[in-house]
Amino acid sequence: MLVTVQMTGGVVSAVGVPVTLSFQGWVAMGPVLVWAVGLSLLLVGGGVALDALRLRHSRYRIGPERAELRSGILFAKHRSLSRERIRSVDLVAHPLLRLLGLVEVRIGTGEQSAGQEATLELRPVRRAEGERLRRELLSRTAPDAVPDAPGTLAALDPRWIRYAPLSFVTSALAAAAGGAVMQVSEWFGVQEEIIDGVGDLFRGMSVAGMVLALVALALAAGSVGALGLWVEMWWNYRLEREPGGTLRVRRGLLTARSVSLEEARLRGVDVVEPLGLRLPGAARVDAVATGLSRRDEEDQAGPSTLLPAAPRALAEEVAARVLREPSTPTAAPLTPHPRAARARRIRWAVWSAAAPALVLVLLGAVVGVPVLTYLGAACAAVLGPAAVALARDAYRSLGHALDGDYLVVRSGTLRRSTVALRRGGVIGWTVKQSVLQRRAGLITLNATTAAGAQAYAAYDVDEAEGLTFADRAVPGLLGPFLERPERGRTEGA
Repeated sequence: MLVTVQMTGGVVSAVGVPVTLSFQGWVAMGPVLVWAVGLSLLLVGGGVALDALRLRHSRYRIGPERAELRSGILFAKHRSLSRERIRSVDLVAHPLLRLLGLVEVRIGTGEQSAGQEATLELRPVRRAEGERLRRELLSRTAPDAVPDAPGTLAALDPRWIRYAPLSFVTSALAAAAGGAVMQVSEWFGVQEEIIDGVGDLFRGMSVAGMVLALVALALAAGSVGALGLWVEMWWNYRLEREPGGTLRVRRGLLTARSVSLEEARLRGVDVVEPLGLRLPGAARVDAVATGLSRRDEEDQAGPSTLLPAAPRALAEEVAARVLREPSTPTAAPLTPHPRAARARRIRWAVWSAAAPALVLVLLGAVVGVPVLTYLGAACAAVLGPAAVALARDAYRSLGHALDGDYLVVRSGTLRRSTVALRRGGVIGWTVKQSVLQRRAGLITLNATTAAGAQAYAAYDVDEAEGLTFADRAVPGLLGPFLERPERGRTEGA
């Protein structure tokens, strides 16, 4: 019930503070405060009562074959999961739950299409009970099997925090900080004073210099926010292998999180290198596993993340440990793609940079505003070289290979991804070829799997080489559909 008080109070405060501060006079603020306090007490009391009723009508049972949950106040709901289908038991505890010694237990089957019906949430239970449920439900050791010795695969190194400001989160937080300043100043009715103060601060400076200074201040604020967010998400981080074949990630400073992943669901790993992390030689490791939905590409703390941003050499070492291989397949030498793939990327880059510049130039000529023409020329001069450089880097990132039991594909420039996928986890191939690709003799191969992003692509591969690669990766899957020259076809009748 204290959890409901916290959540309800937060919502009321978030709504009531801006409304209250929007009134200019202290005289008019008095009645508003009375109404706000009364509404807060009413909502908190109602939330506590509802939560008490919910807890009173909630029961769970873990039987030998099924996990069951009964809940509901007006409408009783009975849900159950077969224990054979349970694939994850995750524990989450925000600060108030940790203070009370409680956790939320989320029991999942790993089926993405089933939605909420594939998950049972026990909110909350004692921490010891949550740990017991996790061990019991994830125990998969066969009676005659030799249990794996538990061990730590990776642990937090505080030096990794230096990579936090290099992610795209920094720019997002910088923009949010600027918006927050303007919004709060509007609540207090001092927005014009803030704008005038900024103008006075940069008086005598050119417009370009003022913009650069403001951007630098915003990025500094975003960097501080990124550091704080990283500490909250990854402090106390530890990646462990537990008996019975389970990988467990524990992390979090204020909100403690524990994510468990059965190795039987693991189909490979993805070594992710966003541009900001790639420059200093860092990368993170994500799991390619069934039952884990694909998060936003810049989500660095999703359920699939096994290792946060760390030195690339360590990321490869952790990937090898996770896969139980002497060396990670993601470090294998890759076959480069044809030069026609580079030409395609350069053409895309040139057109992408030329389009906005051309629009500005034409608009300036039509409306007779020379400034737009100059701005278009400046955009072409700045965006053109940058786009071509990114296109060349995107081409250098392309590659594919077969390494033992794994097929490896790599692509991307702003977010370079090197995926090592178990060949036994590939359930199909999708071959795509556009008109322009056909003229260049290229194809795009998509390895279809039930794990991770559901498909992993090798872009702009030579047509003959790509089909041979797919046939070698999973023999018998694509072979029956390939046309091969028949012996004796050229012999005379």
